[in-house]
Amino acid sequence: MKKSDAPEALLAAASVHKPMTRHDVTELVVEARLKKGLSWAKIAKAVGSSKEWTTAALLGQMKMTKPQAEAAGKLLGLPPYAILLLQQAPYKGSLPTAVPTDPLIYRFYELVSVYGTTFKELIHEEFGDGIMSAIDFKMDMQRQADPNGDRVQIVMSGKYLQYKTY
Repeated sequence: MKKSDAPEALLAAASVHKPMTRHDVTELVVEARLKKGLSWAKIAKAVGSSKEWTTAALLGQMKMTKPQAEAAGKLLGLPPYAILLLQQAPYKGSLPTAVPTDPLIYRFYELVSVYGTTFKELIHEEFGDGIMSAIDFKMDMQRQADPNGDRVQIVMSGKYLQYKTY
C-alpha cells in the first residue's frame, strides 16, 4: 500500500501533531496484508522469521529488529514512522477484555482454565518448582489432516525457569 492509499485518519495520526500509535500500525498491517492478498507465512519469509513469531510481532506483541521491520514495511508499504514503531518494545498481552470474548481465543482461556492445574502439576513433578518461560519461547502451528476432520496442532516450547531461594 502506498502512503497515499492509507486511510486519512491513520495518515493524520502520523502527523507531527499526533503521532501514530502501535495500534494504528497493527491496523495498517492488517489492511495492507488483506489488500495485497499476502499470507502471514509469505510475510514471515520476507522478514526471515517463523510465521508464528512474525504474526505476533506485526500484531503488536513483539519487537522487530531494524532489518525485520524494514523488510515487513517494504512488503506491506508501511510509512517510515510505522516501521520505526515496529522496532519499539510493545505493551504485551493487550486483549480488550479480561476474559476473552472471541470464540477461538476463549478456547485457549478454557484450555488454561481446565488444564492449567494439570500443566502446573506435571511441570513441577518433572522439573521442580518453576515456570515455563513465555520469553524464551518457541511455537509451531500446523494443520494436521484427519479423516474425522482436520486438527490444529500447536507445539509450544518454553525454557524452564527454576524459582530461586534467597
